[in-house]
Amino acid sequence: MGKLIDGVWTAEEDIPVSKAGDGAFHRAASQLRNWVTPDGAAGPTGEGGFKAEAGRYHLYVATNCPWAHRTMILRTLKRLEDVVTLTKVLPRRTEAGWVFDNDAGIHRDPVMGAHALHQIYTAPDTTYSGRVTVPVLWDKERGKIVNNESSEIIRMLNSAFAAFTDEATDYYPAQLRGEIDELNEEIYANVNNGVYRCGFARTQAAYDEAFETLFGTLDRLDRRLGTRRYLAGAQITEADWRLFPTLARFDVAYYGAFKCNLRRLSDYANLWPYARELYQLPGVAETVDFEIYKRGYYSISARNNPLGIVPKGPLVDFTQPHGRENL
Repeated sequence: MGKLIDGVWTAEEDIPVSKAGDGAFHRAASQLRNWVTPDGAAGPTGEGGFKAEAGRYHLYVATNCPWAHRTMILRTLKRLEDVVTLTKVLPRRTEAGWVFDNDAGIHRDPVMGAHALHQIYTAPDTTYSGRVTVPVLWDKERGKIVNNESSEIIRMLNSAFAAFTDEATDYYPAQLRGEIDELNEEIYANVNNGVYRCGFARTQAAYDEAFETLFGTLDRLDRRLGTRRYLAGAQITEADWRLFPTLARFDVAYYGAFKCNLRRLSDYANLWPYARELYQLPGVAETVDFEIYKRGYYSISARNNPLGIVPKGPLVDFTQPHGRENL
């Protein structure tokens, strides 16, 4: 995976190794936590000075990354394509980490002309140490990264740029924030990160615990969606868009590559049509690429897939009618 140490790129094995000695996967926290706000005031974390302006900010994403996928969805739903520009890194990490192809359209870095994402991280801070992850929200005016935490970037996309779009849907409404926050906490720990805790476990005990927690949570969410259209009720919210990227990758990647094989998404009576409904909302399907997910998660790996063989299946049809209109 690799990381920066005092501004120097250091290649590592492609599978994160537990530092806690318990065989479990522990995800490092995002480090860059400033906020774009309507008036440039400081947000919940970090410093101020990042005022929402059309064309000022650039989003770096990877199509196969579920964390980046959240930001792609919110940017599309809020109709901010012409407000916040976007670049997709190549969908396969190399020894240099996430990289660009400056001869290939959407994979070109039009802001810095960088060849690797780690150059974006060190451009404003030549001594930066830490993981080099997507998504990244970059400020063209100040020449620095605003934020690399997806959950915070989607909040900014939801509300900070309201003056530049006619799409007024609020995915984090005040009256539902307590419920949304509780859902987000459970979904992040047990599902979004839970599939990685299964796939990257280094002991049987760590895998078993993650596996049982993952499917226990999916079962609860399935029951919840049997009585309500969306996770927080009748209104689609941020919680739905934080869950969806994991569901979109589940059958084609996590079920096999990460050994999350108790049940497929398509075996769930409510989660499966719910995921199809989200996929079928305008603009969402264009953010999804099942073949890239398969190639990414089944890419060559000395530990998990030494031959790099990518499976041809499964056939998963997210375009089937979802039938959830009357919930």
